[in-house]
Amino acid sequence: MDSSTIGTAEQLRDPNYTPPLAKAIPLGIQHVLAMFVSNVTPAIIVAGAAGFGFGSNSPDFPELLYLIQMSMVFAGIATLLQTMTLGPVGSGLPIVQGTSFAFLPIMIPIVAGKGVEGLAALFGGVIIGGIFHAVLGLFIGRIRFALPPLVTGLVVTMIGLALVKVGIQYAAGGVPAIGKPEYGSLLNWAAALVVIVVTLGLKFFARGMLSVAAVLLGLIAGYIFALLTGMLTFDVIAGSWSKAAAFALPQPFKYGFEFSLAAVIGFCLMAFVSAVETVGDVSGVTKGGAGREATDKEISGATYADGVGSAIAGFFGGLPNTSFSQNVGLIAMTGVMSRHVVTFGAIFLIVCGLIPKVGSVIRTVPIEVLGGGVIVMFGMVVAAGVSMLSDVNWNRRNMVIFAISLSIGLGLQLEPGALQHVPDTARILLTSGLLPAALLAIVLNLILPEELSDESTEEVSGGMTGHGQGSLPKSEKT
Repeated sequence: MDSSTIGTAEQLRDPNYTPPLAKAIPLGIQHVLAMFVSNVTPAIIVAGAAGFGFGSNSPDFPELLYLIQMSMVFAGIATLLQTMTLGPVGSGLPIVQGTSFAFLPIMIPIVAGKGVEGLAALFGGVIIGGIFHAVLGLFIGRIRFALPPLVTGLVVTMIGLALVKVGIQYAAGGVPAIGKPEYGSLLNWAAALVVIVVTLGLKFFARGMLSVAAVLLGLIAGYIFALLTGMLTFDVIAGSWSKAAAFALPQPFKYGFEFSLAAVIGFCLMAFVSAVETVGDVSGVTKGGAGREATDKEISGATYADGVGSAIAGFFGGLPNTSFSQNVGLIAMTGVMSRHVVTFGAIFLIVCGLIPKVGSVIRTVPIEVLGGGVIVMFGMVVAAGVSMLSDVNWNRRNMVIFAISLSIGLGLQLEPGALQHVPDTARILLTSGLLPAALLAIVLNLILPEELSDESTEEVSGGMTGHGQGSLPKSEKT
């Protein structure tokens, strides 16, 4: 969409400007399309980890639909808090909120194999963690020093690495299908590959909306492939549609409330990471859309909205929210800074979430098709972390911090049995891999003397040497 037809250059940089409705509504829906798949995927993954049945005849089917429904409703509500503001809550900027992937490594161990019973502890953690997250808005600017690119880049990379296994399992046939003859079949992989190929093709060879919604369109292509090959039938779709209500409101404390120390600690620690991510997104929006730095009020307001939105979601069975980086890029691409455009998108998202039949259609997506999209999304999370790490000055000190944090974090995640004698709460937190890696990186970064940074050419294990920021080792003459 040509931005020159929407308003003047000065208007486009103004968050308070409202474009004509004929332009604003499609732009708002475009924001929803860009984040839609990423927003509902965590709910499906948590349901799978809990052991919910994925078929429309499963007794857990209504619970799965409800989790998808809440993902849409409370992403929309949290987005409204950002765009419309409520007192100090909200940035007053076009920030799109959505269900956070960052919390998945914490949520999966909490609910693993426990069915509906595991959700009470999960949502207790979401509520308390959300309140703690909101409190961070009071002093977010003063803790940023503890989270340089070395730490944030490592954390984002670890998030992606913790989840790539899920993508492969889904593409092969889903976690519940492990051990069955059809697991890893050529047909399963073909469905996932259709999604990956179409997504990459659109992302790199298309423009405009086709590129922005590449993952969504890739999933649609995989969905059609599943119908053509018999992996999915119209009877299944019709059955799922008929069993879903036409309208349903969120239910407070649907799954109860349970205080789990592991859940509370995990969500509170991850709140730091989410808060820093939001600060970066706010800065990205103001730089890309308005050509200026974000104000302290905008940063603290965005952090308040992150936490308040997550806490409210937890009361009704929704997962924690954070700002979505892909929509920051969309604002830079369209050149439209209007917060009211994103408001229209948020309203559209809420309406979809209040109609369970929308969730019923999403749930009929075969797990193999979803796996193709998840592989792309989680791979991009890892790539985003590596991109952040490119800003690090790779001297000996930083290499040691990264090496120890990554080795211990990833090692504990890959071999959880090594902690079988550790108390349950500590084991859940440590085997996530993410939290021990993040804590080690933060602590080591704070306590190791900066003087080590000057020794950038001293050899470390294996004969490797540290090099400058973003540089590669120079070839040496023999």
